[in-house]
Amino acid sequence: MNKKSYLPFIRIVKISERSGKDTIKIRLVAFALALAAGGLFTLFLGYNPLELYGTIISGAFRSKMAFQATIRFMVPLLMSSLGVVLAFKMKFWNIGAEGQIIAGAVCASYFALFHDTWPHFLLLLVMFIAGALGGGLWGLIPAYFKSKFDTNETLFTLMLNYIALHVITYLRDGPWKDPGSSGFPKIARFAPNAQLDKVLGVHFGWIIALLLVVLVFIYLKYTKHGYEISVVGESKSTARYAGMNVKKIILRTMFISGSICGITGMIQAAGSDMTLASSVAGGVGFTAIIVSWLAYLNPFGILLVSFLFSILEKGSSVMQSTYGLSTYFASVLQGIILFFILGCEFFIRYKFVLGKKGGR
Repeated sequence: MNKKSYLPFIRIVKISERSGKDTIKIRLVAFALALAAGGLFTLFLGYNPLELYGTIISGAFRSKMAFQATIRFMVPLLMSSLGVVLAFKMKFWNIGAEGQIIAGAVCASYFALFHDTWPHFLLLLVMFIAGALGGGLWGLIPAYFKSKFDTNETLFTLMLNYIALHVITYLRDGPWKDPGSSGFPKIARFAPNAQLDKVLGVHFGWIIALLLVVLVFIYLKYTKHGYEISVVGESKSTARYAGMNVKKIILRTMFISGSICGITGMIQAAGSDMTLASSVAGGVGFTAIIVSWLAYLNPFGILLVSFLFSILEKGSSVMQSTYGLSTYFASVLQGIILFFILGCEFFIRYKFVLGKKGGR
């Protein structure tokens, strides 16, 4: 007996390819809906949405100091996003940028705390190299186990974040505890000799970040290594058939990915915090995942998206202080906006199809 199969009333169909014009339209609609939903949220709480949005934008640009603060927000987000994009291109899900940032900060802080009498340029150069090596070696740990035992890199890198965080706690409460802290657990502030110099009012980490945008773009698009990363990301079997050493590519790429995150940690410790604190990563390693995917893993796209994120972050803090709002209000508003912007990615790749009543 033949059974008839019926189509569901609504089904999801994958779209093979959308035109650039359609993609832009969907994103513009998502952005408009995000603003409308955020506006409704603020309206229900008794605030004028236009005033709040105006405060967010003006808060990021209203003065020279405000704009400098926006750039300081942007630098670690941009750099960590460039770090994870290398791994993501290879389809290695590096969720451990936070740990790699911390590892780089710890290694750089050793020289800042215990060798601060070295010449300024030499000390910063050594701290830069130490940060890169620390983050790179931390990134090599999950890469080795992935290439050797095919472990789950998502869980592995995620767990390493917490290990790295507890390393700072151990150093803060133990061997690196500031003797002049009067019993309060903290690490001493870096000497001026170990702090990054400022360019146009912001530590010169922003120059390094812009250079990395160009270097990562060239590395991925125009070098043999970048081509190998793309092939491994598409198919490891194809890469092996083409004679590529997949294990070597994974290890090399994760070392570079971790190194960029480690440099981020060095810049945060020596440029923004002036010490090694448990908040050195500040959650940017997780936000970097969203930024890199919203930018379609394009380094110049990451530059734009991270700048917009920084405006939202800085502007929200100004809005919070101006209107006396709870910290959670700003977080909820950001979450609503991000929900719509991320949700539009679904409609770029898929569409809903309505089935005919009783149709087979």
